[in-house]
Amino acid sequence: MIISQTLEYALRAVVFIANGQERSYTTAQIAKTTKVPQAYLSKVLQSLVRGNIIQSQRGFGGGFILAKNANEIKILDIVAAVDPMERIHTCPLELATHGTNLCSLHKRLDDAIATMQTTFSGTSITQIVSQENAILPMFECPKLEDVS
Repeated sequence: MIISQTLEYALRAVVFIANGQERSYTTAQIAKTTKVPQAYLSKVLQSLVRGNIIQSQRGFGGGFILAKNANEIKILDIVAAVDPMERIHTCPLELATHGTNLCSLHKRLDDAIATMQTTFSGTSITQIVSQENAILPMFECPKLEDVS
């Protein structure tokens, strides 16, 4: 898998919350719809709160909402919050003869990471959830008012 399971779960959660039209959702509601184990999701949501992607509201009617407009949240922001992508600047094998001159394998891997970062930095959550005639990504989504 190119992205980690943690990142996949974070993306599912943020996309689900973004579809909520400013309604808050509990961990249980998000877990049920996105098919993410609730205990694992709790940790993912904490990372997203620390990364200022979502906010937690306590009390009656509380839950999770986006911390800012979905158009301002880029996929790369979510990546940075839960599983940052590290570029390859020096030989991972620490070979003295390589130093900062990457071999063809590590150069191509670094190029792929750079391409993903560029794509992710140019893609907002709004773009993901508002494509006309598109199937909602990553989970089956009943009418949001039916989620309880």
